[in-house]
Amino acid sequence: MKNWLLFLILVLVFACSSDDKTETYEPTPLALNIPEIFEQNIISPVIPNNNPQTVEGVALGKKLFFDNKLSGDETMSCASCHSPQLAFTDNTATSDGIDGIFGTRNAMPLFNLAWNYGERFNWDGQALSLERQALEPVQNPIEMHANWEDVVLKLQNDPDYPELFRLAFKTSTITKELVTMAIAQFERTLISANSKFDKFLLGQATLTPQEQNGLNVFMDETRGDCFHCHGSPNNPLWTDNIFHNNGLDANFTDLGLGAVTGDSNDNGKFRSPSLRNLAYTAPYMHDGRFNTLDEVIEFYSTGLQDSPTVDSLMKKLDQGGVNLTTQDKADLKAFLLSLSDPSFLTNTDFQD
Repeated sequence: MKNWLLFLILVLVFACSSDDKTETYEPTPLALNIPEIFEQNIISPVIPNNNPQTVEGVALGKKLFFDNKLSGDETMSCASCHSPQLAFTDNTATSDGIDGIFGTRNAMPLFNLAWNYGERFNWDGQALSLERQALEPVQNPIEMHANWEDVVLKLQNDPDYPELFRLAFKTSTITKELVTMAIAQFERTLISANSKFDKFLLGQATLTPQEQNGLNVFMDETRGDCFHCHGSPNNPLWTDNIFHNNGLDANFTDLGLGAVTGDSNDNGKFRSPSLRNLAYTAPYMHDGRFNTLDEVIEFYSTGLQDSPTVDSLMKKLDQGGVNLTTQDKADLKAFLLSLSDPSFLTNTDFQD
């Protein structure tokens, strides 16, 4: 009798210890690798309390980002329009989906997303978090054109994904919300801060006279006057992440933020993109209308269009823009290219 009682106690202890082991499992916390230049100049990244960064979550998000299973016919992944070799964008004015239909927007490059303090994503601010942003492309008929129920079923029936979700989120039951949470975790690790200009600010590189004058043009309110929307050496994101009508059009075929808010005062406003990695992210603007950086600079110099919502920062509208000299245009371009980070394109942590 005593032996049976001892055996029963051992069984119960083992069972309890096994349950405790399962219940106390936690994914491994993963701090973002915050660059020194960010620590010196900007506040902490935005990490949702309900979606902390973990080793397992980032690994799962990376796998999902490159997986064609997220598209309707399994021919397209997030990386199809956001290629690591192009600073996580593509090289077309607007991107086509699995049905060969082109959209009307340029694919935004993906980096330093954890420092978007306004928490409005996309060109028009339609997505109110990075997690929500990842929902739309999967189901959009001109993008990945899938049904989320079908995508979840494919992932649930995959031999690997249920266990990967268990490790990342402590459940093997897959949902679209968990899919986008994992993708958002991976996307927050896409940090770019190793350009020549970053090294200059850290005392590790020297600007050429042309690059230095280009910075002066950029910061000069009577010449380039670019810093109000696109940051400065004290804002190394090189964007304010705010929505502006920058004078592209007198009349709008795309209302931008106005279509989201329903406020006509927002018509024609789009989020200021970061000026980092311009060497790799052509074509430019929300609709990819400019093929080269020279065209962009010429637009701000002589091509501004007036409209009811044009930003007051767009000065000298009656003259078409700031009318830079040929030398200032060339110098400004040289400075802007110094913000490009070639190591970002080859970082193995971001590759498939």
